[in-house]
Amino acid sequence: MAPYIFMERNGIHIIDLHKTVVKIDEAANALKQIAKSGKKILFVATKKQAKEVVAQKATSVNMPYVIERWPGGMLTNFATIRKAVKKMANIDKLVQDGTFANLSKREILQITRQRAKLEKNLGSIADLTRLPSALFVIDVYKEAIAVHEANRLGIPVFGIVDTNSDPKNVDFVIPANDDATKSLEVILDACCAAIAEGLEERKVEMADAAAAEAQAEAEKAEAEKAEAEAEAEAKPRRRASTARKAKQEAPAAEDTPAAEEAPAEQTPAEEAE
Repeated sequence: MAPYIFMERNGIHIIDLHKTVVKIDEAANALKQIAKSGKKILFVATKKQAKEVVAQKATSVNMPYVIERWPGGMLTNFATIRKAVKKMANIDKLVQDGTFANLSKREILQITRQRAKLEKNLGSIADLTRLPSALFVIDVYKEAIAVHEANRLGIPVFGIVDTNSDPKNVDFVIPANDDATKSLEVILDACCAAIAEGLEERKVEMADAAAAEAQAEAEKAEAEKAEAEAEAEAKPRRRASTARKAKQEAPAAEDTPAAEEAPAEQTPAEEAE
């Protein structure tokens, strides 16, 4: 972290805040593009100081988060995690269809405890149906397993990195104090604002695309209608033209047999002579 340290005073390293601001801007721009493309960003913070702030900020932008223990293999063994989430959904289904009420008290107690445990650990990622496109980590030293899994899968990592951590495995380093709630709140406010902006731009683009598609459909329908009207107008003209042509050909057809019959009438007379 030496490049991001401004000075040392009384055995305490002081981070250069000018570099922090630059790195926050870089991270915010990247997060905005990810959100704009409709992809998910997973927030990870299991330390006490960051839990509440991360849960609040991630929920505000409708992003998944992990604030309890990081379940090992959550990314590298994502299919198993999804099975656990589906189990939670199955329990909810039992409650809704009335099957839950027919069970014994012991079974109800066991299922209720299992549901509560799943909700605590995986409730915040219930909507994460596929691997996230980015990881936003508070304290990369404490969340080393999550960072390692993301590195194995090639998932970009955004990390708030303190002076006691190694930033080499983090793609977007935000040098800051990861123990101060106020510091974390300021950084998360800037990043979540960028994510919200990206989501808003995505909505606008989708609305514009839908409007353009509707306009194209309307123009196509109008063109087909005009073509049908032109076809309808052309039919009487073709009929009139066909009738005129038939009238013109009719006299010629009548004259032809007369001309052919004339020599036939003269032939007996000539034979009599």
